[in-house]
Amino acid sequence: MRRSPLFSGLIYLILGALFTYFAIDDVQNNGWGFFSYLLVILATFDFGSALKMIAIHFKYRDKMNKQ
Repeated sequence: MRRSPLFSGLIYLILGALFTYFAIDDVQNNGWGFFSYLLVILATFDFGSALKMIAIHFKYRDKMNKQ
């Protein structure tokens, strides 16, 4: 069974929020280091992928409703 783009988008959104939380915690405890930047980059990619997947879901749904 294939996952819908909406489900994948929500998973990416949750991962982005989790990486953001870990990045904030790491910066508060240790300051800005390599690991903090890595977590911020991962969160950014996850949020971007989440928005893209959710947009794909709504475009596909609109396309199917017009048919």
